[in-house]
Amino acid sequence: MSNLAYSLPSAGACLGLSLRLGAHDGVIAEARSDTLAGFAARGTAFAERVFGAFPFSRELPGWLYALRPGPSPAATPAARGGEARPLALQRLPSQEHYARAVAATAAQVADPKQPLRKAVLARALDLRTDRALDPFAVAERLGSDPHVTAYCLPLPGTGPAARWLVGATPELLLRKTGAEIRSHPLAGSARRSEDAAEDGRARAALVGSEKDNVEHRVVVEYIHDILAPHCAQLSVPERPQLDRTASMWHLGTCIRGTLRDADTPCLALLAALHPTPAVAGAPLPEALRAIAAAEPFERDFYAGTLGWTDAANDGEWHVTLRCAMIEGRAARLFAGAGIVAASVPEDEVAETRAKFIAMRRALGIAETL
Repeated sequence: MSNLAYSLPSAGACLGLSLRLGAHDGVIAEARSDTLAGFAARGTAFAERVFGAFPFSRELPGWLYALRPGPSPAATPAARGGEARPLALQRLPSQEHYARAVAATAAQVADPKQPLRKAVLARALDLRTDRALDPFAVAERLGSDPHVTAYCLPLPGTGPAARWLVGATPELLLRKTGAEIRSHPLAGSARRSEDAAEDGRARAALVGSEKDNVEHRVVVEYIHDILAPHCAQLSVPERPQLDRTASMWHLGTCIRGTLRDADTPCLALLAALHPTPAVAGAPLPEALRAIAAAEPFERDFYAGTLGWTDAANDGEWHVTLRCAMIEGRAARLFAGAGIVAASVPEDEVAETRAKFIAMRRALGIAETL
């Protein structure tokens, strides 16, 4: 499972990597906690490679683990007494309430007197199981899709069970290698089909959808405007490409640039970018107000960012999508959709339902539950 990029064998011991982290293995030291802006403001001259995750909210702290050179101890697979079976599933909010929120937000975007151009509204599913979930087993199933980066990261907490951030993201937020940078945002989605003809129609409809192209353009323009002042050269394709996962088609744009100063801190660029309109909306203050009004839950690390940076000031950070927060016998799944003036509530409900597919399958949740 070469694409399971970020993983620890134990939430408590934090001994080492069970699978690869980029091209390097090493020994895990202590975890550090701060906001993304806090880390960026203090400078990024780390003496070792660090990796971890930051939540959606810029006001909440994330976690960075130090990775120091040395052989990683072999990970011991968790003892498994059979797979956990789903017992109950609660929707937050209901599909009906979500549809009403979409309609209200679309009307706000359509109002020329309102500044809001786009808002990403999410739904959550709360799962209860008959025994503790195995986060590694879930990540392993997610990692079978070659078009995603699967991850399994322990998060320090005070509860009786360890908290894990588990998911499979298709979206690269930022990669920095010397002076070269890359971002590959996704916005605009369609559910794939096992029927080849139907899958082709879904693909063609997405490419030709004015609504989805508008949604995507908002994200690309935002990232361009953030990165351009730092770059001697910045390349943005005129049209998006089609990206895919096992269950979804996405509009994607590969943005590449060369920094004016190769020493520009990786985390400073990350802090400037996060969260993008692909997961929040635009303008950000208005989008955050729309999200707070529509979502009856905290996003936590959903739609945050996960990755690494090192002593050379290089790094790679992904958007934490297609994810769940797992804690003992409970898991909270997340999925969102970008809302613009042309959004149709029933279509956005269907899009979020489709985005749950990968995690539902990994957790063994039947479509009927």
